[in-house]
Amino acid sequence: MLEIYGMTLGPIQENGYVVVNSETRKALIFDPGEEGARFINWIKENGWEPQAILLTHTHSDHIGAVDEVRDAFDIEVYVHELEADWLVDPNKNLSAMQPFGLVSLREAEHIWTTEDLGEQTVGDFTFRLAHVPGHSPGHVIYIFDDAQFVVVGDAVFQGSIGRTDLPAGDYATLMGAIAREILVLPTEYQLYPGHGGATTVGAEMASNPFFDVFRR
Repeated sequence: MLEIYGMTLGPIQENGYVVVNSETRKALIFDPGEEGARFINWIKENGWEPQAILLTHTHSDHIGAVDEVRDAFDIEVYVHELEADWLVDPNKNLSAMQPFGLVSLREAEHIWTTEDLGEQTVGDFTFRLAHVPGHSPGHVIYIFDDAQFVVVGDAVFQGSIGRTDLPAGDYATLMGAIAREILVLPTEYQLYPGHGGATTVGAEMASNPFFDVFRR
């Protein structure tokens, strides 16, 4: 059985997630943004055994602790090809625009490409990978159909959507991708965003003001 746990990290209150197989304690890490030591200790205290770090996107608040976490567990990182160089470049990951210090990391070991979209297996876990650009060009989401939840990063929030006024953002692109990849999912699917609390496809379809256009 798969379970998902979150920890809110750093000054921008980003959600880092761990998806865990409750029987084997194997785990996948998503978007370890800040406070690496606290995040690592939390994982160790729970006895989880991480197999990889999967990134939804590479804005600095989602990647700040990546190197610390991958070194602590000797695991590898997955990122979309359109943002592969953002891990290294503070201007692209936007840490150069923030007062919290520059973020320049090692390159990811694994690069998602267009050919990788769809069903994927990493370690002991199988999920669907979908490209949802607009907040950033290489933004992806991770859909766990058996468990009926999705790690959506900064694509969708409770009652809102990801910012599109940042460099390389685009509102029309994001709205189209949300409609194509998220709102078509079953209404009961849980959405776990990069900021704020979890929600469901049905709740957002019913009340998110950005989706009024889809309810007409």
